[in-house]
This record gives sequence, C-alpha cells and structure tokens, in this order.
Amino acid sequence: MKEQTPIIKKVKKVSGGGHHGGSWKVAYADFVTAMMAFFLLLWLITMTSPEKRARLATYFKYFSIFEKSGTSFLEGQPGMTPYPGTPHQEQIREEEPKKEDEPRGTGLESKIEGIPRLNKGELAEKLKFLVQYSLMEVRDQVMIDVIPEGVRIQIVDQEGRPMFAPGSAQLSPEAKKILKVITDAINGLDNKITIDGHTDATGLASGKYTNWELSTARASAARQEMERNGLNPDRIARVSGYAATQPLFPDNPNDPRNRRISITIMFPEQPRK
Repeated sequence: MKEQTPIIKKVKKVSGGGHHGGSWKVAYADFVTAMMAFFLLLWLITMTSPEKRARLATYFKYFSIFEKSGTSFLEGQPGMTPYPGTPHQEQIREEEPKKEDEPRGTGLESKIEGIPRLNKGELAEKLKFLVQYSLMEVRDQVMIDVIPEGVRIQIVDQEGRPMFAPGSAQLSPEAKKILKVITDAINGLDNKITIDGHTDATGLASGKYTNWELSTARASAARQEMERNGLNPDRIARVSGYAATQPLFPDNPNDPRNRRISITIMFPEQPRK
C-alpha cells in the first residue's frame, strides 16, 4: 500500500490598509494647512504695530453691521469714539493739523512723551488706548474727552463700584490702580494739571461735613496718590471741590456717576496769528 504524500497548502496573508484609500493623506494635508495658517497669523500679529493691533481689537470687539462702511479703520484717524455706553458719544476732532514730517509714536507706550508733537486729540486717543488695554475691568469708569482747556480724564463711580469709601476720601483699590496708570502715562509730559472733585446731590448725614468738604478732600486725596506715584507737585495748577454744582447727568443729580474726579491735562492757548 502506497503512503499518501501530505498536501501542504500555502495561505497568503492579506494585510489590511494596503490600497484601500488615501483619506489619511487628506486629513494630514488639512492639518498642515491649518498649522501654516496659524503660524502665518502669529507672524502677521508680530509684525503689526501696537496701534494697529489695538485698532483691530477695538474694531472686531465693537463691530456692527450698522456702522458706516467704505473707510479703513487702520488709516490715520483724527480721533476715536468713546466706548459704547458712555454718556459722551461725540467724536474727538483734531485741534491742529498734522504735519507730514512729524515723528509719530507707536500708540501703546506706558509713558506718553513729546508733548510738542501731540495735540489734544492725539493725546486723548493715546490715553484711550492705554486705558482700554491696561484697565480692562474698570475701563467703563474712565471717561476721556477734549475740552477747551485741554484733555479731561474723569474717574466716575458706578452703582456698587465706588471709587471712594462712602462719605469719605479713602480711595478704593480700583481708584488707586486707575490713578497709577494715568500718572505713569503722563509723567513724560510737562503740562500743568488740575484736579477737581465732584459729588452727587445726596446730602451727608453730618451737617458739619458737607459735599463741599467731601469733594475737596477727594480731589486732594487723588492729588496725593498721583504724587506718590511720581507726579511732580510743581505741575499741579489747581485742586478744587465743586460738590454737586456740576453734575455729569443734570437730569439725574443723584446718579452715582456724578461722583467723580476730573483730571485735566492743560494745554496753553496758542496765540492767534
């Protein structure tokens, strides 16, 4: 009887993923493209000046389809509109024409220098940028506008967020921070400064200590805090208290925002030609 030779079968193993598709390549290409776009964005942000970055951030934060179109917000503008929600919405205009050969700052320096090169509108704009990005949490309590005497910075109370302890001249931590930022910014200037205190129409419990004394004491407390932060005392031209005689909101004399400190950076009047 013949022995049967065993039959050996070779089985080919088929490994998966050989030629079933290239979807992973598409996903990888998308990832590489996204990374290139991300690093390109970082490079563009780095190459953009601080002033333009500030304008970009402000534009996209307060963008509205109802805003007037057709102009670039990155072009050199004479001023900027105050923050939405503030009582004064008038646009700040330049007081003097710009000269093409004048050196220009980059916009967000912590100290503003070179007052001969800045007019009132330019100084107000620089201070607004500084307040917006250095005092994010309390920027709605700092109002900056141009008045005939110069550039006025008003630090106002908000409901539940006062700048002073009730009925006293004790500065709150927020008020001290605001005064520190403002003082550091204007220490590079030579302009004289006035500091005025204002209250609302609410009377004090004590008949001997009135809003006149309180507004004057608060203005003096602001002066002392600014001097502690490095302000030259010789630059102080006036410290006054006006009680409730000059309300920010005349129709509502008890509005807490009537309680405020006004710091004015004085601009001497130019002789008429």
